[in-house]
Amino acid sequence: MDVLAIVIILVFVALVSRLAFLQVVQGKYYEQLADGNRIRLIPIMAPRGIFYDRNGMTLVSNRPGFTVSLLPITGPVPPEVVDKLAGILGMKREEIETKIKQHTGTFEPIRIKTDIGPEIVTKIEERRSELPGVVIEIQPVRNYVYNELGVHVFGYVGEINDVELEKKKAEGYKVGDIIGKAGLERVYDRQLRGTDGGGQVEVDVTGRPVQILGKKEPTPGNNLILTLDYRVQKAAEAAIDEQLKYLQTKTKYVNAKAAAAVVMNPQTGEIIAMVSRPAFNPNLFNGGISAKDWKAINENPFDPMTNKAISGEYPPGSTFKIVTGAAALELGKVTPEEKILDTGKHWIIPKGNAMGEALGWINFKEALSKSDNVYFYEMGYRLGIDNLEKYARMFGLGAPTGINLPGEMDGLVANRRYKEKVYGEDWYLSETFDAAIGQGFQLATPLQLAVLISEVANGGYRYRPYLVSKITGPDGSVIKTFQPEIMGKVELSPQTLNLIRESLAEVAKEGGTAWEVFRDFPITIAGKTGTAENPHGDDHGWFVAYAPYEDPRIAVAVIVEQGGFGASSAVPIAKKIFEAAFNLNQPPNAQQRVYKPHTAL
Repeated sequence: MDVLAIVIILVFVALVSRLAFLQVVQGKYYEQLADGNRIRLIPIMAPRGIFYDRNGMTLVSNRPGFTVSLLPITGPVPPEVVDKLAGILGMKREEIETKIKQHTGTFEPIRIKTDIGPEIVTKIEERRSELPGVVIEIQPVRNYVYNELGVHVFGYVGEINDVELEKKKAEGYKVGDIIGKAGLERVYDRQLRGTDGGGQVEVDVTGRPVQILGKKEPTPGNNLILTLDYRVQKAAEAAIDEQLKYLQTKTKYVNAKAAAAVVMNPQTGEIIAMVSRPAFNPNLFNGGISAKDWKAINENPFDPMTNKAISGEYPPGSTFKIVTGAAALELGKVTPEEKILDTGKHWIIPKGNAMGEALGWINFKEALSKSDNVYFYEMGYRLGIDNLEKYARMFGLGAPTGINLPGEMDGLVANRRYKEKVYGEDWYLSETFDAAIGQGFQLATPLQLAVLISEVANGGYRYRPYLVSKITGPDGSVIKTFQPEIMGKVELSPQTLNLIRESLAEVAKEGGTAWEVFRDFPITIAGKTGTAENPHGDDHGWFVAYAPYEDPRIAVAVIVEQGGFGASSAVPIAKKIFEAAFNLNQPPNAQQRVYKPHTAL
């Protein structure tokens, strides 16, 4: 009996000792574990940085939106919850299951669908008891203020996919993150993202949030101050839309459904406007684009997703005569005074002018201002393809301009090596003739030609085009400033450059190819029209120009796909762009705004 009593006492002492140890010595530890079972840290997504135009106009911002997330606090998400949620959201259960499998954060919500409408919120709230672990978060949603405006520059955002996640996981990206998919959103994604905050949330035994215990506010991303001018961008887009509609409905060019324009400061490389048509509304991608909207975009044969200003490669047509003329003058193959007979066809190869016209005896200035083919066939004959290639590359053709946007194409400079490599054939004189007037193998992007005409305007300097002038913090502090950057220089004598400029000024005067549109225009324009042959349909129309002639501040390049002659398709668009840039369509007492270079050369 004594032995049994001793055993009972020992057991009692051991239990009391253990209880005391757990409560006193390890009490704090188990209190924290208990809190861990009822308190969860839920991240709060940081708003992305804002895009402003050069004058402070907000172009891209954020708005609050509802996000459906899962908090698998009490264990794996039950299959019946997945089924019910898929039905409410109109998703396949496999999509939700994939997101759950990819989830690695223990306490982080699994974001299932962003930017849902109030009707979805209502359905979830009505069935709250059937959806344990399903929560509605209020998260920032990207807002492209003017819908399509500037979409090919801004880009759009979307949920990170498997391929992107694999590449960016080491940088801290995770499942459910919203990232830039194109344009500046993609290029500056790291700067725009900001730092997520978080909230301490108390949950009950079923995992439902009960109350917010604490909150760390997220830090918004950095902002971009762009070189774009909202007024000029808007005017350029409206001008293109109106012209395309006119060409499709009032002329024979029914397939004129695509175009592009670039407006830049020739003294700095700042992009004032950049337009590509057709376009799309980037807001459609918030929360995942619908199958209907994606089909409309994806099946459009004129490719709305491509930024034609930097990715569209076209024969430059007669705009290339600037290069041919510069080479011929600089290498002494022709003098300004020499007159060449245009009988309507060249004397060696019977290639002629558009519409079969013959201009008779003409000099350089007349030939360039009237865009005479026969004259420039002769220049091609005298120069040879190698010299044409040399000067084309000197102007920057055949290589990216270096603009900080994804998807820029190289273009193509006609040359012997290319033909030999691709076709395994020798070079022919007729191909030199084609190259001299911007046809055949020659290809250029609208941005490349905007840079080319800028070189003529500013004395031969080739600037890197750029779109962002500053990166600022959420408090407005300047983090980084971008300055003009010279990438090269075209070595032309002042005499050659002045003659080319004078010839281009004649284009917008009486007798020039752009005279009818710029008749009585109050600012002197220097430019060049072009019509590029298109084997797949109607000809493309070009126009490149700068103004004012005496003090160039704006350079423009416009192309209208399948729009016919540049004089009738592209020139009217450029005129409206110049009107907006120089406030010519504003009331007399409206605030005047001009573009001045950061540096004078």
